[in-house]
Amino acid sequence: MVSIESPNTPFTLLIDWLAFTLPDAAADETMTFVGGDWIKSETGFRGYPQCWMTADGSGGMGKLGTGSPRKSREVHVDLSGGIVSRWAPEKVQTGLRWVREHNGHVTRLDCALDDRTPLVPISTIKDAVQAGQAVTRAEKFEIRSSSSLDRGTASGETLYLGSPLSQTRLRIYDKRLELQHKKREGWEAYGVRWELELRKERADCCARALASLAEPDWHEFIVTLLRGYLDFRDTSRDDPTWVRCRAPLLPWWHELTEGFRKGRLTIEKGHRSIEDVKEWVNRSLAPMLAVVAASPEAGQPWLEQTIIAGADRWRERHVRLVRQRKKPTKTYTLKAP
Repeated sequence: MVSIESPNTPFTLLIDWLAFTLPDAAADETMTFVGGDWIKSETGFRGYPQCWMTADGSGGMGKLGTGSPRKSREVHVDLSGGIVSRWAPEKVQTGLRWVREHNGHVTRLDCALDDRTPLVPISTIKDAVQAGQAVTRAEKFEIRSSSSLDRGTASGETLYLGSPLSQTRLRIYDKRLELQHKKREGWEAYGVRWELELRKERADCCARALASLAEPDWHEFIVTLLRGYLDFRDTSRDDPTWVRCRAPLLPWWHELTEGFRKGRLTIEKGHRSIEDVKEWVNRSLAPMLAVVAASPEAGQPWLEQTIIAGADRWRERHVRLVRQRKKPTKTYTLKAP
């Protein structure tokens, strides 16, 4: 996972989603550049009749659509955070430049700023918005709460500023609580996430800037975008607009954004378990595997031979998964007196 982290303050930045369109490119060349193992889907994607999919086994998903009758060489790619956030920083920047070199444009770019302490809890942010201290271009504010049906425990609140149809939308949520709820390793290292979702022209403009900026300057640029969209000031909803825009920043907001600016580039490795892979196979591949097993031209013997041959294509990440050992669990037997 690519992040920007300060040596003295617990703030990070990562690219959590990337989508782009290439007007004239080969699908196989694009898949090779992105990397991963791709399989062809029976359905289309975003209006394209042909679709290929890839997954990293831990929730990350990539989709590629092509084959439009009027634009046969056009390719569109969506890469979720589980994939692009694990790219090395050099690959993120190379990827953005590669899109430009192919006369393409970025259609979505999510930038996630993490307050890992956290310095500012969700409750403080929510109270400030409801008190009219949020000076923003957004016209809509929404709060969504979630909880576990099995355990009845809360899994957090997400604050949304902006419409899902707009070119800029901000999500604020407790990433630590989300990862803990999902039983992901390393959840203790997270806190409150400020996720800026950019689409269409704004996504492409941001991508161009990141492609040309030195990597250590990315965090300051993203904070500039965030503050251009939202500020928390010592004001109220009833104040005139000019008063609201010139009111002093709230102390916690000033401290938070200055902390975000003081980041440096690091790389974090994502953790993937065999249980994650099993879930992905069950969710994404099981229907197609059943088709292959039932087909007279393939069948169970062909499927077994393909699985055996697949071991010859293992890479280091596959070997690590096979070597994983699940921690033993204690069992207790009750005996009748």
